[in-house]
Amino acid sequence: MKFFQRLGRSLMLPVAVLPVAAILSGISYWISSAAGGANTVSAFLGAAGGALLDNMPLLFAVGVSIGMANKTDGTSALAGLVSWLTITTLLAPATIQNLQGLDSVDDVNPAFSKVQNVFVGIIAGLIGAWCYNKFKDTKLPDALSFFSGKRSVAIVTAGLSLVVAVILMFVWPVVYTGLVTFGEWISTLGPFGAGLYGFFNRLLIPTGLHHALNSVFWFDVAGINDLVNFLAGSNGAGVYGVTGQYMAGFFPVMMFGLPGAALAMYLTAKTTRKKVTYGIMLSAAVASFFVGVTEPLEFSFMFLAPWLYLIHAVFTGISVGVAAWLPTRLGFGFSGGFIDMVLQWANPLAQNPWILLIMGVAWFFIYFFTFYFVIKRFNLKTPGREDEEDAQDADNLETSLTGYHGTAEKFIAGLGGKDNIIDVDNCATRLRMEIADPSKIDEHALKRAGAAGTIKTGGHAVQVVYGLNVQFVKDAMDDLISGRTARIEAAQAAGDLPADGTDGGGVATVTTTGTRTLALRQPVEGTVVALADVPDAMFAQGAMGPGLAIDPAGDTVVAPAAGTVASVFPTGHAIGLALDDGTELLIHVGIDTVGMKGDGFETLVKTGDHVEAGTPLIRFDPAKIRAAGLSPITPVIVLNDENATVAFS
Repeated sequence: MKFFQRLGRSLMLPVAVLPVAAILSGISYWISSAAGGANTVSAFLGAAGGALLDNMPLLFAVGVSIGMANKTDGTSALAGLVSWLTITTLLAPATIQNLQGLDSVDDVNPAFSKVQNVFVGIIAGLIGAWCYNKFKDTKLPDALSFFSGKRSVAIVTAGLSLVVAVILMFVWPVVYTGLVTFGEWISTLGPFGAGLYGFFNRLLIPTGLHHALNSVFWFDVAGINDLVNFLAGSNGAGVYGVTGQYMAGFFPVMMFGLPGAALAMYLTAKTTRKKVTYGIMLSAAVASFFVGVTEPLEFSFMFLAPWLYLIHAVFTGISVGVAAWLPTRLGFGFSGGFIDMVLQWANPLAQNPWILLIMGVAWFFIYFFTFYFVIKRFNLKTPGREDEEDAQDADNLETSLTGYHGTAEKFIAGLGGKDNIIDVDNCATRLRMEIADPSKIDEHALKRAGAAGTIKTGGHAVQVVYGLNVQFVKDAMDDLISGRTARIEAAQAAGDLPADGTDGGGVATVTTTGTRTLALRQPVEGTVVALADVPDAMFAQGAMGPGLAIDPAGDTVVAPAAGTVASVFPTGHAIGLALDDGTELLIHVGIDTVGMKGDGFETLVKTGDHVEAGTPLIRFDPAKIRAAGLSPITPVIVLNDENATVAFS
């Protein structure tokens, strides 16, 4: 299930660009139909929208490859593109004609004319991501060293894609032909068959195979030709009361049902993710209602919550079946959205189209209440309800060695060995990791090695609090895991690795006897809140240390006391201070704001600066933080005295 949830999140990257493209294409179609033919404006808008919609499978190949890679990297995107180009070129009709020695491309199995679909795009993306994850650190012999590491990824991807293409060369025609035969059979079952068609039409959307099924009912594969006959009106072979039965039932679902589902997903999203979810759901619902392009909405939950997608497929089947049974008929030239409904309302073959609006209102409420109940009852991870993702920060492998390999070695041992560590990253004070088997983690060993706390956030995600110098520990762990022994030996020769294996660079120790109150100037204007109310488990549970938090009303963080700037995080969202009395403080602006990559943050000091109480440290934009769907609540943490109590003045 985690694989499909991660795949679903990966698909959100290409899905996010589809609503605007769908609207542009729909407006183009509307202008063209209203003007009685294509014109400059409709052609321009149609080309703009079609640039993305016509290449949707390619977008999925690249997006999936980026999203499924262990780290965001352009190399994985290139690998996905290589796989897509290899597979689709080898399976193109012209290539198949040459491979099979056919006289004409018309003799090629029609299945190969439909090979550029979302299903193949997702396969290509998965191949690219797997090759990146597996071979990005491959070291080849010196004679081939140019192709070592990331340069080997595209080469391996191409080779694996050749194998997959050969397999699909035999499998794809069988699948395509089977779907066409199945469609011809269900066309004999009347309204019940129409309902089956609607169900399988949606069920096959994730694979792109619905095009094979559509060809049976909408075009002249089996003599039905529903779409073409309807658009021809009284001048074609259509029959009033019959033609349009395989299209009418899509209108209520696309115009009303899916927007109802979008509203349910927005209302069930986490508070901190509501604004982001709102943007996704609104644009996707608009595309579905006006244009009838449903993929942006459907792909947003089909992998995150597959049971919901099955319910959606059933509902679509019922809608198409009921519409075929009722005296209502309507067709479309683009899809079952508002634009096509308006344009085809007066078509001579349109029968009681107003019934579809009544059905639509009913489906809006059915979708809304069903999705809302199922999401809440089974805690489904629909958009805005996903588990917190590990932030992806820059890889700083070239940072100068400063003697943190001793701690890194102990951390790796406490985490179950380097084979148990899938991925390592860091934020301002903590390591963020993906661990193969979290049960192997020795939290006591990590504590002895200098960790202030360890938290398992679910699944394979683990966080270890270290302190303001966590970046250097992360870099040292990278060295040890990747086997860069030459750099470690150089550090030892330079005296950067203390003999006892410690580095003294973690959280400094302040000797205390009992509880002490640390009186500080409030670093930013706003309402003071308890740490327990911070929407982040690591802060709320006190794993990072005691302190308070502020819901900011201002936009500038100032020094709460005199001291030295110990650390300024590259993205500007956090700063560490070593106060003159030896206390080490962390001021962290917002929750999970590391993901904003510095957008909306401006650091006003640099590491090593001495500051006085009231010296401006960071300027930030609370509106941008909220617009990103994040909380601007700012924790102020004492890192080196678990008995301290913070008071603001």
